[in-house]
Amino acid sequence: MQLYDEETRLEALYRLNLLDTAPSESFDRITRMASQIFDLPIAAVSLTDRDRQWFKSRIGVDHQSIPRDKAPCAQVAETASTLLIPDLQADSCYSSSLLAEQGVRFYAGVSLTTRDGHSLGALCVLGMVPRDASEREMAALDDLGKMVMSQIELQHAVGRLDPLSGLPNRTQFLDDLADLGRERPGERRLAALVDLARHEQVSNSLRVLGADYLDRIVRHAADAISGALGRGRTAYHVAATQFAFIAPPGVHEDDYVATVQQVFNRLREASKDRFAMSASLGLTPFIAGVTQPATVLRTAHSAAQEARSSPTMLSVYSAAADIAHQRRFRLLNDFASALEQEGQLSLVFQPRVDLETGRCIGAEALLRWQHPELGAISPAEFIPTVEQTTLAGPLTRWVLDMALAQAARWRAAGLDLRVSVNISAANLEDAGFAQQVQLQILKHRTRPEWLELEVTESAVMGNMAQASDLLGTLVEGGVHVAIDDFGTGHSSLAYLQKLPGRILKIDQAFIRDVTRGEREQTLVRSMVSLAHDLGYRVVAEGIETAEARDWLVAHGCDEGQGYFLGRPMSAEAFDTWLTATLAESNEVQAAA
Repeated sequence: MQLYDEETRLEALYRLNLLDTAPSESFDRITRMASQIFDLPIAAVSLTDRDRQWFKSRIGVDHQSIPRDKAPCAQVAETASTLLIPDLQADSCYSSSLLAEQGVRFYAGVSLTTRDGHSLGALCVLGMVPRDASEREMAALDDLGKMVMSQIELQHAVGRLDPLSGLPNRTQFLDDLADLGRERPGERRLAALVDLARHEQVSNSLRVLGADYLDRIVRHAADAISGALGRGRTAYHVAATQFAFIAPPGVHEDDYVATVQQVFNRLREASKDRFAMSASLGLTPFIAGVTQPATVLRTAHSAAQEARSSPTMLSVYSAAADIAHQRRFRLLNDFASALEQEGQLSLVFQPRVDLETGRCIGAEALLRWQHPELGAISPAEFIPTVEQTTLAGPLTRWVLDMALAQAARWRAAGLDLRVSVNISAANLEDAGFAQQVQLQILKHRTRPEWLELEVTESAVMGNMAQASDLLGTLVEGGVHVAIDDFGTGHSSLAYLQKLPGRILKIDQAFIRDVTRGEREQTLVRSMVSLAHDLGYRVVAEGIETAEARDWLVAHGCDEGQGYFLGRPMSAEAFDTWLTATLAESNEVQAAA
């Protein structure tokens, strides 16, 4: 027989998350049956807390709880055994108890015992006159007590407790929020969500140290958070490395930030020398019974992610930030349809000019999106998001398809123009990308040298060897490769040695400042000289003034791109611009 341990018993009770929860018809049904079998006015599912008996279900009792002291149900919990008292007033232990003072004479209770042997309290029946109980009645009461435990296991353990942390799970959190809305509608409350680590930290941990190591971290965090909250407060394990809890009533988010800092301190102590975590915590206010439980969890998660950009790693939910996040999600969701439907996506082309002759020698294809409801969407808003998903491949295929089709039309019209297309890190991680490019070239009956692929240094950082091999295959096949946004990467000079491209595009941030002073000019002059020494043809991006163009021509820059030379324009507008530019160039030559 298991020795009685009050703290362990209480822990078993608290982990089931039964105390102070809403009434439940499944428990009330059993309580009514007990009252009917004994033909008594009072019956209850009584849970023995540290200093009270709290009734999960009750018949014939107005109050929700009574003091634990001298309560017969407490004896049932402490002994985990059945208790029968024919007459409380004649019993030396309970003659002066609260129940006896209120006129209760008869008591019978059976233990609500977990499979581990911990008694949670009692299923009890009470009467106002002394009486005895038959073996048949007590056997029926015992059966009903087992039914209560089965219901507890069904509703509050099986499928409700996370097996790793032992804490109530996401389903229980959402149900408890719903119960709170029914019990205290209109009450303003706060929910908090702790996110232990960024996705890449979790991934690296699993890869290097294995699942067991991460499991230990989660258990440590569960203990730390539960300890910081204290007795009577519930922590929930709502995702693999995320925990949630509800703040006490009456607190304001600004004041509560200092309180939850204790949770962070416990977490840092628990994770010392164990896990390179960057835990963040988000707080979200909600109105019980008004804010949907799923919305509470979502906005708490949003605040926790927003906290990662805060020095304190704590953040209170911002509707503005959440709206921006929801917009990004909507755009991502809608982009798949945009790829399949005609009319939403289109390409514009920005001229690239030989600076010495002023002749247009190519164009960079740039994607545009006209959303049917939101209007024009900036590429800076949707492309970085799309490139982080499986839509990155279809996006590049669409742009390549349209760009090569346009290149074929230009060549058919006798225009010697090369088209440039930007590719992402996701494309470089696709082992079949080179073959896809070659198939597109064959499809449009174009030549490889009519196409230029622009790749940034940051895009090749993930797997330098694979990126070099893939780009090398394309270069060997005749496709041009350009290093885009040069000067903004992490290791510019090293990449110049390794990447197979022979075209280098200096980032516009340097070109826009080139006429500002000697320091800026020295930097760009050095870039041009170094690139030429390594065999690169140099393109200056972001030329916006004649002064900048003239300085670049004087210092040997080969090509240029920017608003001064030509803005991005549709294919039709590009043809018109090109015709006008050629006519102007011919007039200048004739005058000379």
